[in-house]
Amino acid sequence: MDSLTQIILGAAVGEAVLGKKVGNKAMLYGAIAGTIPDLDIFSSHFTDTVSALQIHRGFTHSIVFSALFAPIFGWLVSRYERYKDFKGWGWLFFWAFVTHPILDAHTTWGTQLFWPLEERLAFKTIFVIDPLYTLPFLVFLILAMFQNRTSKKRRFYNTTGLILSSSYLLLTFFLKWMAFTKFESALDHQNIAYNQIDTRPAPLNTILWSANVETDDAYLLGYYSFLDTQPITFETYEKNHELLGDLVKHEKVQRMIDITNGWYTIIEKDGKLLFNDLRFGLLTMDKGSQDFVFQYEIVSDEQGNVHFVEEEKTQRDAKKLMGDLWKRIKGN
Repeated sequence: MDSLTQIILGAAVGEAVLGKKVGNKAMLYGAIAGTIPDLDIFSSHFTDTVSALQIHRGFTHSIVFSALFAPIFGWLVSRYERYKDFKGWGWLFFWAFVTHPILDAHTTWGTQLFWPLEERLAFKTIFVIDPLYTLPFLVFLILAMFQNRTSKKRRFYNTTGLILSSSYLLLTFFLKWMAFTKFESALDHQNIAYNQIDTRPAPLNTILWSANVETDDAYLLGYYSFLDTQPITFETYEKNHELLGDLVKHEKVQRMIDITNGWYTIIEKDGKLLFNDLRFGLLTMDKGSQDFVFQYEIVSDEQGNVHFVEEEKTQRDAKKLMGDLWKRIKGN
């Protein structure tokens, strides 16, 4: 999830663990702990694109990381804070650390919660930014913040925020199931034979859902809004995996294929060979568009080195996507 949401979750968890003992300091340290796992993003400054993608939401988003580093941070804080209970601080950091990847596991990218196992846990039930999850949570956290640390109202507000946000997460599983059944029914009705289907919410909401559908030689992409009145339609995107040629044997290419779980297409555009990650959809809903959110140019040199360079996105891209989404959410 986005940084603000993780700060709010960490603060609420910190309050639940130690708020009665240390007041707003519990929220402060919980908020700090809630951001620490995402420091793995700085790996992009020290390594190549493919390695950075593999590192992100890896070790720092695992139960192992939480168990190893929570006691260390707890000990450090207990050394200089007036409240000296090492165990209490350790539990605060542990729960703030571990709830971070559990929340991220609901997104499309997922997390290596069970590192060192390579499998990523990705429920794909919520977008990385979802105001319906974050804003009510924030309101109740602020209400709790202005109460006395021993006040029953403080605990009530914080607990309510945690319950509401968690309930919304549970609701997204039901919404995903409803959307999945609609896509499945549409494919059956249109007599489309497919190998697998992958669904996820569109950005910023859980009303509009998208689906990637794999057939033998292509992928179908479709959208469904709970406000739709017309049948679901699908756009076809040829796999074009053969365009990789001998590059498919390269170690970095194989790693990128693994990262995308096989959901990728290859296109040639403006003299570039582009690798499209289908899991995060398109930057526009224009028919036939090949402008995917995550698109990488595959660059190879005479020495046989291969690099993936992410195509730049602009504010204009984001503005158009938001406009397209708003229109599509309201129904087809």
